[in-house]
Amino acid sequence: MRRLASEVPESPAPKAQAPARAGEAPPAAGRLDTYRAKRSPDASPEPFGRADAACAGVFVVQKHAARRTHYDLRLEYEGALLSWAVPKGPSLDPDDKRLAVRTEDHPLEYQDFEGVIPQGNYGAGGMIVWDRGTWIPLEPVGEGLEKGKLLFELLGYKLRGAWTLFRTTRQSRARAERARSSGGSASARSRAGGGEGEEWLLVKKPDGWARRGGEDGPPEQSVLSGLTVEELAAGVGRASDVEAALDALGAPRRRVDPAEQRPMLATAGAGPFTDQAWLFELKYDGFRLLAAKEGGRVRLFYRRGSDVTHLFPDVARAVGALPFPSFLLDGEVVVLDQGSRPSFQRLQKRTQLVRRLDIQRAAVRLPATYFAFDLLSFGDFDLRSLPLGERKERLQAILPPAGPIRYADHVVERGEELYAAVESMGLEGMVAKRIDSTYRPGRSPHWLKIRADRRDDFVVVGMSPPQGARTGFGALHLGAYRAGGDDRRELVYTGRVGTGFSEAQLDQLHHQLSARRRPEPAFAGPAPTGKGQVWVEPELVCEVRYKEWTEEGLLRQPAFLGLRPDKRPEECLLPGQETAGHEKALEPRAAAPAGRVLHLTNLDKVFWPTEGYTKGQLIDYYRSVAAAMLPYLRDRPLVLTRYPDGIEGKSFYQKNAPGHAPDWIQTETIWSESSNRDIEYFIVQEPDALVFMANLGAILLHIWSSRLETIQLPDWCILDLDPKDAPFSDVIEVARTVHALCEDIRMPSFVKTSGSTGLHVLLPLGRQVTYEQSRLLGELIARVIVREHPRIATVERVIEKRAGRVYLDYLQNGHGQLL
Repeated sequence: MRRLASEVPESPAPKAQAPARAGEAPPAAGRLDTYRAKRSPDASPEPFGRADAACAGVFVVQKHAARRTHYDLRLEYEGALLSWAVPKGPSLDPDDKRLAVRTEDHPLEYQDFEGVIPQGNYGAGGMIVWDRGTWIPLEPVGEGLEKGKLLFELLGYKLRGAWTLFRTTRQSRARAERARSSGGSASARSRAGGGEGEEWLLVKKPDGWARRGGEDGPPEQSVLSGLTVEELAAGVGRASDVEAALDALGAPRRRVDPAEQRPMLATAGAGPFTDQAWLFELKYDGFRLLAAKEGGRVRLFYRRGSDVTHLFPDVARAVGALPFPSFLLDGEVVVLDQGSRPSFQRLQKRTQLVRRLDIQRAAVRLPATYFAFDLLSFGDFDLRSLPLGERKERLQAILPPAGPIRYADHVVERGEELYAAVESMGLEGMVAKRIDSTYRPGRSPHWLKIRADRRDDFVVVGMSPPQGARTGFGALHLGAYRAGGDDRRELVYTGRVGTGFSEAQLDQLHHQLSARRRPEPAFAGPAPTGKGQVWVEPELVCEVRYKEWTEEGLLRQPAFLGLRPDKRPEECLLPGQETAGHEKALEPRAAAPAGRVLHLTNLDKVFWPTEGYTKGQLIDYYRSVAAAMLPYLRDRPLVLTRYPDGIEGKSFYQKNAPGHAPDWIQTETIWSESSNRDIEYFIVQEPDALVFMANLGAILLHIWSSRLETIQLPDWCILDLDPKDAPFSDVIEVARTVHALCEDIRMPSFVKTSGSTGLHVLLPLGRQVTYEQSRLLGELIARVIVREHPRIATVERVIEKRAGRVYLDYLQNGHGQLL
């Protein structure tokens, strides 16, 4: 049986960078000057240098269909990406030396860039993320840049093992001569982005990942979108083919709400079997995850319904990169070890993190892989009533062949053979599914889980005191639910587990359980006796491996594997109870955000003297409209107009997030070409963050026209109809003319109030063009309208020259301009 996947295993934590001294620039400062001088953020969708401290140790290979198609190898070093253009691409053959020309250093966020650079721009053409992952220098990088030799290991989806980059002899001599004549250090010039144009050679070292001669190389598709660079450049998609197939199959057209969808669950199987009506998948040692994309928004849900998008930004990024507007996937999220096997312990490290920066760093060091095994919706099609075999066929058609999202493959009929392979590889087990089964929430006899060892989930109901030198506790008391009459469930005691804990887990669990103490056991029947027993509320779930059940109904030789935050206590059933009736859909229980405190101040301060409205009422208002506002604020850089003394007091404009902002509010650092510096913007993703803005006295909120993942590609083109001294009836007439013109050219248009005296007309662009192209579209429409209505409309910016006409402002369609 082939390996699970050639995935990115855990890489060593990157060495900490020395912090810049007061008055000094960060390590990457100055290295991006050449990059920025060649590009304009208005004209190119390329990233422009948003700082990201969590990207240490990343590498990316991008395939670039510029004037000549080539591959770009980029290695993170001291806050930027060292870059080489490799005309023929990396070769897995150690005898095949590939030319690599040093280019300008690139910003860290370039690692995710995939798109089409418009004609007329530097590097015009399509670009895909061909491979990415982490790299480990095997020798000091600074010395290697100076001497002209880098030895390193790549841990990517396609490229792995040891590699060498070395400067050609002719180039090395010329470089040394230049350094001597200028009196400068070659390594200092390299750190500042020097060395551009130098010729190096990229060579694979002989190891287990090398491939000789004509052996097949890695697939050419992107590890994010699954498209080839030719498909991307041509705008070719696969959505129409999938939709045509679904239409032919008679899939109903209706929306599937991801937040309301509950997963289909497997019942326990007696053992492996062979049957041509069934297919068999690996059982992954991870967490069940529903992945949804709707209108560009990505959400990830555990099986219990809780939204965990923030815990897996690497998976969310990959889901968002799939070139389809909406779909709902079902699958399992895992973290693979160095042998490409799912590691539950590594996954535990990911899910126990709270701080956003820690989560981002873990996404690099412990990258998650999402094994998708079902497709529940696609576009406006509901696939749940289709047979499983048809759903899986459509699923495979939309996923990349390699990358952070993988198609969970299967075998048909030969379940006993697969089970033997699973046992020999030491994997968790397999899942048997009827090929003709439809998708229905809850337990189903059409899906069977067949474990290679005995592992189950149990409710933690207490803990025993520690003995000897042990800290925290001695063992966890466990329970599970037994079904009773009238859909009632009874919690019963199942024994205790005292092995499998690390010192850190002993301390952490003791702290968590101490906060849940209760005077009596939560279960009925006999309870362990003895001094120091602690009973707790049955709220935490853990996974346990064990040999068997004793005659008394207790676990034999159990070992603790880890907590299961993705599961509810009520899901922990005794063996044989899963088929005691269909499991009812359970309402999601929202967990209180860890470590979050909102300090609201001066709530009685009057902000509107005439009406008597207070700051507290402003905060209450923003809280009440949060559900309506957040879809427009989400993932967009935010600028505030703050009124600390109310609407009639002095106000000020704030772009940079203050240093006292709490860690749980997202911020993003984005390069500003106009001010030639980085700006750290607020990103409001949730109601608490909006309340925080209101507490700052922010009455006006201003947003970008683009979102973080496509910051150079606006969502809309804006025409601002500014009346100044013109009557509002003229504004209405101009707006209606714009609407009529847009209908003629089949361009959707929407009108909104501007927040002042005029109107905005918004033209949706679908993130398909740059800001410069958006501005050109706005200018073209504005000038056509002025030609039709010269008496009431103008594009004259100078107020004195407008002569009482409505000003059609199209200049707000620029990088960093605000709505």
